[in-house]
Amino acid sequence: MDIVAGFFAGFAAWLFVRVIVMGIYTVDQNERAVKTIFGRAERLPGDKTTLEDPVSQYLREEERSRYVYPQVVVIPPGGPYFKLPWERIHKVSVATATVNMALDPEDPTANEAGTKLEAVTKDQLNTGLTGQIRYRIAEQNLYAYIFGIKYPFAHVMGYFVSILRQRIANFEARPAAQQQDVIPSAEMTGVSINDLRKNLRDLNEYMETECRSAAARYGVVFESSLITGIDPPADVESALAAINTAHNQVSSDISLAQAGADQKIVQSKRAVEIETLKAQAEVEPLKRLAAELNSLYQSGADVLEAYLKTVRLRLYDKAKAVYTEAR
Repeated sequence: MDIVAGFFAGFAAWLFVRVIVMGIYTVDQNERAVKTIFGRAERLPGDKTTLEDPVSQYLREEERSRYVYPQVVVIPPGGPYFKLPWERIHKVSVATATVNMALDPEDPTANEAGTKLEAVTKDQLNTGLTGQIRYRIAEQNLYAYIFGIKYPFAHVMGYFVSILRQRIANFEARPAAQQQDVIPSAEMTGVSINDLRKNLRDLNEYMETECRSAAARYGVVFESSLITGIDPPADVESALAAINTAHNQVSSDISLAQAGADQKIVQSKRAVEIETLKAQAEVEPLKRLAAELNSLYQSGADVLEAYLKTVRLRLYDKAKAVYTEAR
């Protein structure tokens, strides 16, 4: 009897620890959790999918049928919560993380130990790219991140790198007419590294746009990607420097010529304005005199004759000598 009682007491203690003690869990503030029951994730009522959520709005039409995941019940931060022995809790951190874009999760020694990513430009030059990526786990699509991919972070990094390399290989600068800060006549063509360096902002914006669908694909949100440096091979660095120097010199000469021409145009306009004002100043008294004489004429011929005599007398007072015609 003692053996049987001890057996039941031990079983009861094991059951208490296994069910009650080990069944209590909490979720940290920067974590979210998903519960599986016999290996199946707990879904929202109605078997809703991610296609019904705004997270899938950036998917192309042909991709929507490939990336359909069920919407699962997300356990928010807090607790204590309780689970049964046949239930399992999967926790993930939803905090924003920053990594080097050259990091390879499967091989830390790749890409110069995760410091520089190589890519080939349209003119067949190997370039080294440096920059950072900010990302977080998409709470709206935890199923894809936890259950859809075996190594989600490695998969997502590969997705980002493939888009970046494709863009570098096919990058073309915008036409000079669309670039307000570039003088069309001094625009360089056929030098893709220079184009890339001058259009880093456009490249970053393109990457952010193309990666918007990553949340619906893999459950990862790319908050921002910042490419900070593009380094050409060492053997072409000096050639690029010479090209850039020549380009800058030409741009400087054109700017100086335009400034000189603008200055001359302004000076010519001012000279015309001054001469116009002088002419107006000389003509105005004559117009007033003509108006006055016309008014006197309208008053009568005697009045105009008297005015002319008065003017002659004033002139005689100022004159040193007067010559009159002999009759």
